[in-house]
Amino acid sequence: MAIKTDQSVQTYIDSPEKLKKLYRRVIFIASLSQIFGGAGLAAGITVGALLAQQMLGTAAYAGMPIALFTLGSAAAAVLVGRLSQRYGRRRGLTTGFMLGGIGGLGVVLAAILNSLPLLVISMLIYGAGTATNLQTRYAGTDLAAKNQRAKAISIIMVSAAFGAFAGPNLVGIMGEFALSIGIPALSGPFLLSGTAFLLAGLVIFLWLRPDPFLIAKAIEDYRKEHKQQNVSEDTPQAYSKKGVAAGAAIMVLTQMIMIAIMTMTPVHMGHFGHDLGDVGLVIGIHIGAMYLPSLFTGILVDKFGATAMSVAAGATLTIASVLAALAPGESLISIILALALLGIGWNIGLISGTTKVVDSTVSDNRAKIQGNVDVLIALSGASGGVLSGMIVAGWSYTVLSLSGGVLALILIPIMLWTSRSKSSSRAA
Repeated sequence: MAIKTDQSVQTYIDSPEKLKKLYRRVIFIASLSQIFGGAGLAAGITVGALLAQQMLGTAAYAGMPIALFTLGSAAAAVLVGRLSQRYGRRRGLTTGFMLGGIGGLGVVLAAILNSLPLLVISMLIYGAGTATNLQTRYAGTDLAAKNQRAKAISIIMVSAAFGAFAGPNLVGIMGEFALSIGIPALSGPFLLSGTAFLLAGLVIFLWLRPDPFLIAKAIEDYRKEHKQQNVSEDTPQAYSKKGVAAGAAIMVLTQMIMIAIMTMTPVHMGHFGHDLGDVGLVIGIHIGAMYLPSLFTGILVDKFGATAMSVAAGATLTIASVLAALAPGESLISIILALALLGIGWNIGLISGTTKVVDSTVSDNRAKIQGNVDVLIALSGASGGVLSGMIVAGWSYTVLSLSGGVLALILIPIMLWTSRSKSSSRAA
């Protein structure tokens, strides 16, 4: 939904300084919401498989919660993307975070009642928080110059690291708190998750105004109308389906690999006698590695390009997968190293893929396409979550990890082929 070029929008068109000030404010608000959103995402992920194993009495379907919330995040990605396209980021992101919070609290109730149907429904709704947490990264790019988009994504993502690292490391404390109020220990982390998502939604609702997407669209429409296409880095870009497809491929493969291995790592550790504190530490470091490198990753993507960094993502994920497969189950250090590299590979893939998608879309379809791409990301994560439990139950954690390494290797020739195709097109 476009907004008219009224006096408030004209102010940002006439004053680059005011536009930069708004851009910095958007980055700050989006980053603040990510601190809460990161905690909401991480705490639930840490014990999701363990809760399912406890309720179902088998590890074969321990990947079900991850699959459910990623399926829920797929539906939510469409909803958040379309709401953002029509009404702006503020309404879209607020709706998604609030739904995620309700879902997290629903999981707590399901654990208390030992209700599998309620767990299924709640995990699906909880996925909205995950989808929204990811889509918040796009808000930073709305007002960013083309050569700053990856850095903008990175600043928002690195903020999520604070909550993402704290969430898993509060698992033990929240478990004890849950027991102290007479509810199952594994429901405690979801109590934290639900509350954190609600707080993230409140931050967006109260302070993400004026809406960056609507302002950016109005400015772009104004420049088109007044034929200001000669403005260097602000020149309206062309829509590229190939660019969107390439960016989506990067993120889909990295998400599938990361979710599959991460989901079954807590179960794998449990087989070797590691306690909940060890699991929280490993997942906390893993999720910290997913977000903390972001600022450096963004600078590298802006400098060397998304394609080159996508190849780096494939190589990093391959090494991480092999290490996870070969790491002795009783060695906490080895598992930490493998999961940290897994997080870094995911980080590089997500930022480079996101940048490719943003660079390949225009304001008339950007938020909608971003939501659609995140659907594919969520579905790939759901596939990874479902298959991970089956592969480990049927074969082993080693086979699962090596399979992830094979998928990561596939990413490298795909990106190199994309690069050669572009070079050939330019030469022609």
